[in-house]
Order: sequence, then structure tokens, then C-alpha cells
Amino acid sequence: MKTRFGVATVMLMLASAMASVPTDPFVGTWLLNPELSTYPKGSCPKRLVIEIESVGKGIHYRSETTDTNGNTAHSEYTAEYNGKQALVVGSRGMLLPVVLKRPNSHLVVASYTRGLRVVATSRRVISGNGKRMTITTVSKDRSGNSITTIGVYEKQRDQH
Repeated sequence: MKTRFGVATVMLMLASAMASVPTDPFVGTWLLNPELSTYPKGSCPKRLVIEIESVGKGIHYRSETTDTNGNTAHSEYTAEYNGKQALVVGSRGMLLPVVLKRPNSHLVVASYTRGLRVVATSRRVISGNGKRMTITTVSKDRSGNSITTIGVYEKQRDQH
């Protein structure tokens, strides 16, 4: 009887501890919904998948993009939410480094830098139900004009 009670107590404590561990709503596989997204004319990808995994005090980010011509590209990085630069590697080599900050549990701000200057900023926002992520990116084109893209992503599955 004492053994059963002891086992039951340990199981209850473990379940309680696991339930209290906060889950990161950004973690998972996300698929771009082009119909809900806003891109400059002709620049919306045919398919874009983002996978985010929890790593230490940050994330491992991977994306796979297919453009309207069927060409694919990928990028990935591992970064913490500490404001320090992380290298981004892609199918075309080194890309702009990223700096992540997390003002709250449903918002991540990613800044991409060239030299010491921020050249693009993305605000990633998770919906209240955790099933949609909206990424609003502001950057400049070659003429210096501001460009805003809004990518709306649907969660496909959680990563564990």
C-alpha cells in the first residue's frame, strides 16, 4: 500500500512539474498562408515553411522557401533572446546576422544588420490561441524606399 501511494505521489509531482513548464508558442512548424499575406507585387513565395525549435535560452530557426519559379532556398540560425548577433547561414552562404529580443511571450523582434546598421526588422506575433504567427518585416529597397511585408503563418505542428 505504501509503495503504491509513493509511486502515485511521485507520478503526481512529475505531472505537476511538467504542466508548470511554460511552452514557447513560437516553437513548431509554420506554413505561410499566401492568401492572408501581403507582399510587394510578384514577391510572395509559392511556399515558405519555418521550423522553430527551443534550444537553451533561445531557438534554432530553419526556413525553406520555394519561389513562384520553383527555385528553393533555405536559411537557419541558432540565437538567444539576449540582443547579441547570431550568424545566419543559407543556401547562398552567409546571410545578414540577426539579433533577437523578446519583449513578451507572444512577441519576438528580429533585427538584421549590415555593418553596424539595422537594415530590416521583423516583428513576429503569435495569436492568442497560438495557431497563427504574423511576421511583419520592414526593410528598404535598393532605392531606399521602405518596404513592408506581412507574412501570415498557420501552425502545422508543435516541436518537442
